[in-house]
Amino acid sequence: MTVAGLLAACAHGVAPVDRAVTAMGPSAAGDAEYYGTREPFAASAVYFVLTDRFVNGDPSNDHRGQGGDHPTFDLPVPGAPEGRSANVGYLGGDFRGLLDNAGYIAGMGFGAVWLTPIVDNPDEAFTGGDPVAWEGSFTDRGKTGYHGYWGVNFFELDEHLPSDGLDFAGLTAGLAEHGLVTVLDIVANHGSPSFTMPADQPKFGELYDEDGRLVADHQNLAPEDLDPEGNPLHAFFHAERDLAQLSNLDDTNPAVLDYFVRAYSKWIGQGAGAFRIDTIRHVPHAFWKQFTDRIRGQHPGFFMFGESFDYDAGKIAPHTWPENGGVSVLDFPLKERMDAVFGRQQLGFEHLADALHLVDGPYANPYELMTFYDNHDMPRMDASDEGFIDAHNWLFTARGIPVVYYGSEVGFERGHGEHAGNRNYFGQARIDAAPAHPIHQALVPVARLRAATPALQRGLQLNLELQGDRAAFYRVLQDGNVEQIALVLLNKGDVPARFEVERYLQPGSWRAALAGNTIEVVEGGRLQATVPAHGVEVFVLDAPVLDPALAAALQPLMEGARRFE
Repeated sequence: MTVAGLLAACAHGVAPVDRAVTAMGPSAAGDAEYYGTREPFAASAVYFVLTDRFVNGDPSNDHRGQGGDHPTFDLPVPGAPEGRSANVGYLGGDFRGLLDNAGYIAGMGFGAVWLTPIVDNPDEAFTGGDPVAWEGSFTDRGKTGYHGYWGVNFFELDEHLPSDGLDFAGLTAGLAEHGLVTVLDIVANHGSPSFTMPADQPKFGELYDEDGRLVADHQNLAPEDLDPEGNPLHAFFHAERDLAQLSNLDDTNPAVLDYFVRAYSKWIGQGAGAFRIDTIRHVPHAFWKQFTDRIRGQHPGFFMFGESFDYDAGKIAPHTWPENGGVSVLDFPLKERMDAVFGRQQLGFEHLADALHLVDGPYANPYELMTFYDNHDMPRMDASDEGFIDAHNWLFTARGIPVVYYGSEVGFERGHGEHAGNRNYFGQARIDAAPAHPIHQALVPVARLRAATPALQRGLQLNLELQGDRAAFYRVLQDGNVEQIALVLLNKGDVPARFEVERYLQPGSWRAALAGNTIEVVEGGRLQATVPAHGVEVFVLDAPVLDPALAAALQPLMEGARRFE
């Protein structure tokens, strides 16, 4: 069946196919604007590294003897089955290991690196809470701050990350030389684990300022035993519990807001080009509105995206609204669908359609969402090599800004959760071997294609067919001096798929961006192509929108992308 024949079945996220064409001649259509977003950061697909677990480029900063009776280096999770492992200690990854492999990351086609928090964390393993167990969650006894999310001094680098001659400013400058934006992971709702310790441990539950002055101390007290009004050292904390034993910082205290604006402004000054906001939903919108206003007052247009771990679009979308701070979010609802489509379930492409929210959706702008299929807080996607290849083909051509977690380019630790291998050490040997892996080999062409094709970065998405193993859609960008129409054809089946496209197809020279050939389409003609098993092809026409039917179909999509402007 042709794409045109299946168009009517794609009801979600598709402009109505029978929409009346208004009196819009070719010149009027050609003069119109069509874009999903004008956000500059949308050009940059993101590679996410948990810095300590990427590459140990400088063993001299490992601090292997740190912690005394509560050591911090190389702490295997007990209970691992034969042949499996996980670790809750530091393993040596650092700025040097990341910078040494900046060429590897950029070479795959990424334009940004998101790294976990860089701030100082405690120097011992935590003795409170419940003991870490294989495949456990929210269990922190015996765990360290190797991940960076247990901040103690948000103005100071954790000593495990820099090297002599390579601080954070040096890292961001080095990444920039490879064309990579530095995305800094930030936290504002919590600090380190702060209570249930048999004896109070140094740094845990404490907070220091830029002068090294103690400004807050939980004193190993349960939240309900704090006295924020009577004890100045408790004033930074809510007297109620939130996440595990982590301190619950008081977002209503202006001093807390000021502390984080000052701290994170320092790192912007040293080259951070965007923020990923951890646990954004645990802090009210009023805080984020003030925070983003102050950051953008100093750095206009600064891009931020938050983590609101919820599969309900209606619950995470309010973070994107201007009145709540206007930040993007990680697209958890689409992630859930991607896992079902590209993981072991192998559902059809139609399962993705209504999660796109291209028309009348809840988001300020769906094209600015950060799209992904797994991360460090959930099991890695459980998929075959072909499943990862199909996921990348979709991720780098559909709406949104792609994020790929370190190691997924080779299917590293697929299907495994946090305390079951998700965050295991990657290492230089795996990086050196990666180009021979089939997932990596298929990722590079499509990621580089997105990096070179503005329509795939910022263009409107007009779905033609999302059904079974087949997907076909346009990405259209007509903005300023860029006029580009991309036709994306995806096949996640095990045999080649024949596509025949005529709907909204403009005449002209359509170049196959991956295969390299050109197809001449005449007025009223069609484009025929065969896409290999688990393959992708993108045909690009560098021309304005002149077809009235295409212009009419794009209009509601344009309104959907600009509802909050």
